[in-house]
Amino acid sequence: MAIATCTQTPTKFERRTVADGNAIPIGTILKLTDGNVAAASAANSDPFAGIAWEEKTASDGVTELTVAMNGRWSMTTTAEAIGIGVPVAIGGANAIRAVVEADVALGCELNAVSLDEIAGGGGTAIVEFR
Repeated sequence: MAIATCTQTPTKFERRTVADGNAIPIGTILKLTDGNVAAASAANSDPFAGIAWEEKTASDGVTELTVAMNGRWSMTTTAEAIGIGVPVAIGGANAIRAVVEADVALGCELNAVSLDEIAGGGGTAIVEFR
């Protein structure tokens, strides 16, 4: 499971509630779950909750985490092709993919675009959050 690597420091951060029992490495793409709790992304169209800006160790008593909401990130893509400037969404565990119509209806867009063209088969894209 590859994590996102920051290439341009974010300027917008938020605090998210997280489960004490979960370990969350820096750079983990997070999704919102029931009760407005953030957890590691796991599936297509997960609602975006930010990118972990700090490390969270499992069962350390910590239940809040600082997350980045913008910046530029090197991120793993799914096997689907992504064009330059194409909006992206969560595509699974710590992966992104091109936005599809259903993402727009569900509000699952990341408010980000790919700055690289990725051919089918996947790769790593620089993603700019706005």
